[in-house]
Amino acid sequence: MSDLKTKYLGLELKNPLLVGSSGLTGSANSILKLVDYGVGGIVLKSLFEEEIIREHEKNMKEKVERLDSNLEFLDYFDYQLKEDNFSRQRKLIDEIKSQTDVPLIASINCYSVGEWFSYAKLLQDAGADALELNLYRIPSNINVEAADILNGYYEIVRRVKEHVTIPVSVKISPYFTDLGNVVSRFDMLGVDGVVMFNRYYSPDFDLENDRIISGPVYSSQSDYANVLRWIAMLKEQVTCDLGASGGVHSPDTMFKMLLAGADSVQVVSALYKNGAAYVRDLLFGVQSWMEKKGLDTIEDIRKLGRSMVPNHGEVFERVQFMKYFGDHG
Repeated sequence: MSDLKTKYLGLELKNPLLVGSSGLTGSANSILKLVDYGVGGIVLKSLFEEEIIREHEKNMKEKVERLDSNLEFLDYFDYQLKEDNFSRQRKLIDEIKSQTDVPLIASINCYSVGEWFSYAKLLQDAGADALELNLYRIPSNINVEAADILNGYYEIVRRVKEHVTIPVSVKISPYFTDLGNVVSRFDMLGVDGVVMFNRYYSPDFDLENDRIISGPVYSSQSDYANVLRWIAMLKEQVTCDLGASGGVHSPDTMFKMLLAGADSVQVVSALYKNGAAYVRDLLFGVQSWMEKKGLDTIEDIRKLGRSMVPNHGEVFERVQFMKYFGDHG
């Protein structure tokens, strides 16, 4: 039997399959079921920066509006409320860790530079093995320049790294003009991994009821192509780990991500569609490909991929192939 053991963010994984941040990773029962089916790691359901700030401000107002407002007193409540806000997360992590040693990666969905960074330390103290920062911002303000957005992202990473000692990864979108440079900058800032790519909430119009609703929630099987391209192009150019996320709906696609050089592969939509037991199918399918090609380890898959993708993935840089679109008349 082929050996699927690997490392991601310095963590020992029994296989590179992670369940990405989602409702599937928000409760102990669901997580432990996924562990039973063999996942290599779990990215816990994200804490959203907006929710953290909103709940904290609401609690602070309720706690102190009728009490002494000297700074020392406010500092005490600020600390206490942050602790209270993370008691549920700590309880979840404790419950899981008491029954399994599968690595748990906490997740914060963040977009701004602010005082919320102390929460990263609380997640570390709660027992998270690593932290994933889902950097999420829709640049809709026409007065904000790209450099300002990027500098904000880099400052987020710097501040989080100051607060924690556990490994830190960033999950980013593909919508950068200089995506390769952005990943390289994160690498130079000392992140342990970059996950490509996050999936945005897509609103839509409900024409019958005149309201805003959610658009398609799940990824499609074709979404993997862009992830595959960027991992293949960047793998040999950065030192941090690269995680694949988006469009992994089959064992074939997971195997392709590993060939491209992915250090981990996150799956969500495929498990919603096929059930948690589909983890076994994905892992079995990868092992079947390994045995078919005479590969014993995950590193053997990467070596095969490197032999197929020379020169930093130049073949993936081609934008058009005219032989498919030329005049056939």
